[in-house]
Amino acid sequence: MSAVALELDGLAVDFSGFRAVDGVSMAVAHGELRVLLGANGAGKTTLMDLISGKTKSTEGRVYVHGRDVTNQREHKIARAGVGRKFQIPSVFSGLTVRQNLEVAQSAQPGVFANLKMRLDTEAQERLDETLDLIGLTEEAETEAGVLSHGQTQWLELGMLMIQNASVILLDEPTAGMTAGETAKTAEIINRLKGKHTLLVVEHDMAFVRDIAERITVLHLGKVLAEGNVAFIENHPDVKAAYLGKQGIS
Repeated sequence: MSAVALELDGLAVDFSGFRAVDGVSMAVAHGELRVLLGANGAGKTTLMDLISGKTKSTEGRVYVHGRDVTNQREHKIARAGVGRKFQIPSVFSGLTVRQNLEVAQSAQPGVFANLKMRLDTEAQERLDETLDLIGLTEEAETEAGVLSHGQTQWLELGMLMIQNASVILLDEPTAGMTAGETAKTAEIINRLKGKHTLLVVEHDMAFVRDIAERITVLHLGKVLAEGNVAFIENHPDVKAAYLGKQGIS
């Protein structure tokens, strides 16, 4: 059985009497891709906030590769191997695609200090492999500010990959994308399975079907159901609370 990369044990947060996340327990294996489903207000993004340290929990624990990172500062959780990609990408628009990846790859503080460093052969090969994986080899010398929305999303995903984030949190990675960009994003994410552990919040059901191995459904801050696509789309409680009659299609 694969080692657990991300474990939540009774995780909860109370906002003045409102429990946005209410006793969530979940174990995500190393290399697994887990999808979080749920209606608006189910607690999906808040759960990501608790894992990444953006929001402090009031109950429960978060473990990354067995290490307790509960309520630690965001940068410490990042150093423990957690990388997060938000709906709105954050890249250096005035730098090229390659330079963005160079900055992300370097451990040196400061953007300009990073750009002055020369990458060794191994680091350069890894950067080129990342460019190929995210489909931006031809745009390597293009300024990030002129990339399409989808390309910008892929660049930010590449920046997380090159930082060696072992657990990657993706919040609606296909929001605002064209059908073609969504299909390519599914291809990229599927290629990350096994090497990275991924937790993905998504509403696009066709995309979910393309990437999902296991799905956890949240409802009113609690885990409603968990299982593969077939189990989830036929679960009566999930149909009543979220999917309705359409299933995952």
